[in-house]
Amino acid sequence: MRVLLVEDEPDLGTAIYRVLNREKYVVDWVQDGSEAWAYLDNSSVHYTLAILDWMLPGLTGVELCQRLRHQNNPLPILLLTAKDRMEDKVAGLDAGADDYLVKPFVMAELLARLRALQRRSPELHPQQLQVSNLLLDYGAHTVCWQDLDERRSPIALTAKEFQTLEYFMKHPNQVVTSQQIMNQLWEVGAEPTSNAVAAQIRLLRRKLTEVGCDGLIETIHGIGYRFNVPHASK
Repeated sequence: MRVLLVEDEPDLGTAIYRVLNREKYVVDWVQDGSEAWAYLDNSSVHYTLAILDWMLPGLTGVELCQRLRHQNNPLPILLLTAKDRMEDKVAGLDAGADDYLVKPFVMAELLARLRALQRRSPELHPQQLQVSNLLLDYGAHTVCWQDLDERRSPIALTAKEFQTLEYFMKHPNQVVTSQQIMNQLWEVGAEPTSNAVAAQIRLLRRKLTEVGCDGLIETIHGIGYRFNVPHASK
């Protein structure tokens, strides 16, 4: 899942960024509201959650909420602010935020609120994604392969491998290019090596093969890849 983090306090932004990366989110972090709008208005990048500080240079977090809702964009939004008056909370929610978190806060609460947003989001519900006998759990950040007897073999994946597999599972039997994968799974402004996607897919294939899950990811030479979904064997 990809998150847009808009926070202009460097220390807090760094802390949130690190926690979200640890939890296997792809995170774009910006510190200016106008720059954030350019990210949100980019059709080549799809965000699943946004964390917006209220007070920002350029556009405020509330103004970003209003713009998104004016476009009927249902992106789940968590608003961060030091404002703790009831009227401020009402104003933020009325502007289009889905939830509100007052600073200072502990990271455990931030993650819990993000999980709650995921549960309420039609796109992210249910918490478990299943394609054939492959199961990906958003909440636990785990992946398992289920055999004929419904025994589950856990697959230990790095954050980037998890994100790559999630992308494929959301696009079954579709041909996707390396550039599409890179656009969605690497942060804006990142400069991965030219073979970064191929390297991730090679590692992912190896781990899938270790649990008897062969041939799911097909290379389409000169174009990209396809996640071939077999008939369920249950």
